[in-house]
Amino acid sequence: QVQLVESGGGLVQPGGSLRLSCAASGSIFSINTMGWYRQAPGKHRELVAVITKGGSTNYADSVKGRFTISRDNAKNTIYLQMNSLKPEDTAVYYCNAAIRTYSGTYYDVYWGQGTQVTVSS
Repeated sequence: QVQLVESGGGLVQPGGSLRLSCAASGSIFSINTMGWYRQAPGKHRELVAVITKGGSTNYADSVKGRFTISRDNAKNTIYLQMNSLKPEDTAVYYCNAAIRTYSGTYYDVYWGQGTQVTVSS
């Protein structure tokens, strides 16, 4: 079927940077919008950034100017460059994608397993 695999999480000091990657694989016919969400302990999952197939982006206000989402359509991969990280950015980061498979008619939403980002001194 379809699998989304995130990588790049870890522990970083405040003010530091991390780059997350998410690769989609499987029986993929087409991918529409892809994005990053995050969930901190005790909080709801929230949107971080999304990017369309054409490259249009949208960011949460809390990360504008610090995070950059990008996409490589040839590799079915998106990235999240996170700079000037703050302790409040600590969360599990999830990749999300709207994917149509070769056997499907519509786009379905898929999620990755998540990668932990911890910002602490």
